[in-house]
Amino acid sequence: MIMLLLLGPLMIFLLFVAPLWLVLHYRSKRKFTNNLNEDDAVQLTRLSEQARQLDARIRTLEHILDVEAPDWRQHYE
Repeated sequence: MIMLLLLGPLMIFLLFVAPLWLVLHYRSKRKFTNNLNEDDAVQLTRLSEQARQLDARIRTLEHILDVEAPDWRQHYE
């Protein structure tokens, strides 16, 4: 009996809601990726490289602190 009650809403969801949801989702993803112009792409690449450099600096500083003050992490974690 419970299966019959759930079968109707499940079929409606699978036939109508899920396909519409997928179409709208991927349409919005495509619009977002198409909206990046050349300047935005250059800035995104530059910011990504800066983030990598900052990450490397943080790792270096953490390594130095691990050598010089091994218990420093206990105060910040």
